[in-house]
Formats: sequence, structure tokens, C-alpha cells
Amino acid sequence: MTGSGPRSAATATITATVGADPSIHTHSEARAARPRAHRSRAHQSGARRFRPLARRLLVGAIALGSVAFGSVFPAGGATAAAYGPTRGTAHGSSQAPGCSPRPGPGPAVASARCARAGDLLDVTLDQLRPTQPSVGFDQIYYKLGRYRSTKDEQAGNVNKRFDDWCETNGQEEAASVPPGAALADPASFRCTVAVGEETEETRAAMKTVVVGPGGALYLTDGHHTLTSFLETPDGGPGLHIRLLVADNLSALTPDAFWRTMRERKWVWLRDENDRPITTDQLPGRLGLARFHDDRYRSLVYFTRDIGYQAPDDAAEYLEFLWGTWLRGRVGLDAYDLTDHASYLSAVRAASEEMSGADGDTVIADGRTADELGRMAEWNAGKKPTGGEFGKLSAPLTDAKPGKLAYALDYRNRVPAVRPPRPGRPSAHARPPAHATPPAHAVPRAHA
Repeated sequence: MTGSGPRSAATATITATVGADPSIHTHSEARAARPRAHRSRAHQSGARRFRPLARRLLVGAIALGSVAFGSVFPAGGATAAAYGPTRGTAHGSSQAPGCSPRPGPGPAVASARCARAGDLLDVTLDQLRPTQPSVGFDQIYYKLGRYRSTKDEQAGNVNKRFDDWCETNGQEEAASVPPGAALADPASFRCTVAVGEETEETRAAMKTVVVGPGGALYLTDGHHTLTSFLETPDGGPGLHIRLLVADNLSALTPDAFWRTMRERKWVWLRDENDRPITTDQLPGRLGLARFHDDRYRSLVYFTRDIGYQAPDDAAEYLEFLWGTWLRGRVGLDAYDLTDHASYLSAVRAASEEMSGADGDTVIADGRTADELGRMAEWNAGKKPTGGEFGKLSAPLTDAKPGKLAYALDYRNRVPAVRPPRPGRPSAHARPPAHATPPAHAVPRAHA
């Protein structure tokens, strides 16, 4: 599939919110010819890196004839007009009893419980349940620092948060962002790929979700990106985003559901200190105050394209696997992670360990260094002042600051996040379906 024409990768979109406004999804204007001399690495190679499950889902759905054109269904059994035919059955998916959307065009009654593998599901961030107890706070701080900065605009580009939202929504990158545009109002800006014109590449960059018992939505990829959207000033828990359905397991019992999630490696049950946890200890919603901070997860993020590059068939939770291995080789207590130079030294030490390992070294979960994307040459053979390490090293005063500078600057501007109590479930691990998440514990950055 080339993806060169409209609707080259047809999709079904299901709205997982009651009474959602369909206008949210209609960025139907022609693509703008916005010059982008710098196409970001995420957009150049995002489909190749970190989205193997999304690509497999698309290929399987197309082969089985299970994708369709832009159907929109509200959740909760409400009725809405479908904008195209509903989809067929995708391999491996199950639906809840009594879920039978009518085939063909016309009105349909459906909800998240009727979603099938390969569908696109429109959700709000407060509906999502994490499948990991920790995130790397510094990775999110980088995003939030970048989002609040005006350096992108000063360089003649749009703010990165709009590019990130468009990519995550399956629409490549931002085409035009007028003054006053906000993530919470997708109609206020345009992406380069209109809804309904998604391609294999743009879908492969999307995050994934599993429909669990009762129609609960379990996020299996994108915890950092979506938490960044939630915590940014023009985002929040009600922000809409489309996710790619990995599977529908809503017909399973809770025990069978979690057994399947573990077998497929769609849940990470280790805490920030690499100790085992139970599924009851997973957070109930997204948000920095709901997660523990895994310093090694942040460390691995900063070594990306310096010590490793994720392969096409990247393992689930790849960065956590590398982090597990690095714990015995790079002691972070020996570094001052509030200091730019010291943190950079830790990143260099970790990335040199990664690239210096033999390719057949078992890193974690039976995966070898090569299987996890070990780079044979540190920093792609470039000097420390060049390549990705050189970019990472750039200070905040630079026209293009490095990720680390953004992260440390943002971290220094906000109070420390009080994490959930160690060894216990998040305070919101089991909220009722109608619960409204509390206000953010992390003060939002000033615009």
C-alpha cells in the first residue's frame, strides 16, 4: 500500500464519549502546503520507530477486510449516523455479548465495547487506564518545557505540541496553527492529513488501546505523550485523541483479561525500583500525580539514537527493558541529575554501555541487545559534539535547546510531584466509571 491517495488506509472511527460533537473530527480542509524545512525525526521515522504493533494491526485488518471509512459511533449505546460502512471481523478480537453494530451504511448503535482490532477509537484522556505504574518524569518535563517555550515559533515553526497531537491522532503533523489555537479545540488548527485520509505510515505512529471488561479502555502505548497532553495548559483530562485498537477483550472475565494482557506483554508490572507489583497497583488514570517516577526510564529516553534505535519489531515496553539492564551498570546516585553536565555524563555512560554490549547479550525478558536496537557505533560514529549527543547537549540558551535542557528547566520551575505511596495502589486505581479525575497536582506551566 502506497498511501498516496485519499482514504488509502480506510478506517473506522468510534467515539468513546457520550454526546461527543462530531465536528471535532472534521478537519476536512485541503492540506496546506506549509513549508517545513526541518521535518522532525518523529515525523520522518515515527512509523518505523516504536509503533510495530500499530503497523501489524493495520496490515492484519486490511488483509481481513476489517477496516472501513470514517464511521463514528458514540459510546454508551447511543445512536448516531454512521459516515460510512461498519467494519467486518478482525482476527483475535472479541466483542461483548449483545454488541452487534449493523453492517452497511446508516445509523448504528455501538460503543467502545463494539470496537475491533484495527479500529480507530476517539477517546478523552480521562477515560484511559494505564498499563504501567511508572513513567520517566524527565521525558514528560522535556515535552512540557518545549510546549511552554516560544523557541519553535521564533524559528518559524509551529509549537511542537501541535505536531505531536497531529501525529498521535494519525494526521502526520500540523499544517497551520493560527494565533489562539489550542489542543483542546482541534478545529482551531489543521493537520497535514485530514481525517479519513490516513495512510499506513500515519496510522503506524498512533498509540494503542485495549478494550477491557465492561468497556474499560487500557492504554498500551503512549503513556508519556498522552500525560504530556493532559498536563499542558491547553490540554487537560477532557482532551480528545484517537487511538488504534489493539484488541477487544471486553468479553473476558477480569482474571482472563489480565492473564491475556500478561501473555501478550501488554502490561508492565514492575515499579520504579524494578520490584514486581500486581495489577491492582496500577494507576487508575493518567496524570503525573498518579505515576511513580522511574529515573532509568527517563535515562533510556535520552539515549535514543545515541546508544539504541528501536527496530521495526520493537519489543513492548522496550525502554523499560533497557532500563532494567542499566540498573546494574550505571548507578544514578553517583550523578547529580539536577545538573545539566552531570546528567549528560550519565546519559553518555548509559549509551556507551548500550552500544558497547555484544549484540547477543541478553538484556531483559529474553531479548538481546541487537533485538532491542543496540547501535553498533556510539552516537552513530559521530564525535560527542555532533550527532544526537551533540543535539542533546545544547543548552537552554541555544536557538535549538536539547531535550535535557528543556527537561531540567521545567523541573526547576514546578514543585516536586508527590508520588503515590510505595507498594500501594494509586489513590485512584479503581475509580467508578462516572468519576471525574481531580485537578492536576502538578501546576501547569505559564504560557
